[in-house]
Amino acid sequence: MVDLLLPGAPAPLPIAAVCFDAYGTLLDVHSAVARVAASSNRTAAPDRFDSLSALWRDKQLAYTWLRNSMRCHADFATVTADALDHALAAYGLDGDAALRTALLDAYRSLSPYPEVPEALRRLRAAGVPLAVLSNGTPEMLARGLANAGIAALLDAVISVEELGVFKPVPEVYALATRRFGVPARRILFISANGWDVHGAASFGCTVVHLNRQQAAAERLPGRPAHVLADLAPLPELFHGNFE
Repeated sequence: MVDLLLPGAPAPLPIAAVCFDAYGTLLDVHSAVARVAASSNRTAAPDRFDSLSALWRDKQLAYTWLRNSMRCHADFATVTADALDHALAAYGLDGDAALRTALLDAYRSLSPYPEVPEALRRLRAAGVPLAVLSNGTPEMLARGLANAGIAALLDAVISVEELGVFKPVPEVYALATRRFGVPARRILFISANGWDVHGAASFGCTVVHLNRQQAAAERLPGRPAHVLADLAPLPELFHGNFE
């Protein structure tokens, strides 16, 4: 256990592991479109690429929730491709097979957010067990985390494919408690996605919302114990583990 001291808390909280969401938290989901756009000779305005990326992400998440409700699971690679196909069609680009292939390949090698590698290195050096708990498939996560240069910093990579259902179903967060053999409150869960934050908090995890987009708070059950704008300050919250 390591001691987490949150601002305003009366005492440190023993934490057995820190579990991160992957997409949007450690890995920049918009870096795929940005990379393809930068290497393309297309004349489309940059804001059109931004809008395409936003719609792709919105549909990707919506399809996970809808498939949960419909009890029609498909893995995250399939959902990601389906969401891209919708976004390309919406922008009249559904006939561009080369663009589709380039975007899907880029999604498998997303860039980490700039502060992520150093923050993870500092946490690991302090003896904090680190894990990823993600909607991604094992293959997507293995490739994506390795490409980002952070795979070796993680003690565990947990995919929802163990269950065949997406977050925020409570059983997904239970995968982390089973992996580390501790109650939910001993898992520090960190996500940049508000719905994921509330899902983990409702399950009972100690949660930090990594609010990269400065989004308004969601009106959902559960609430984060703390909010950060990025991961850089996180190591300092582990009381007594740093010089």
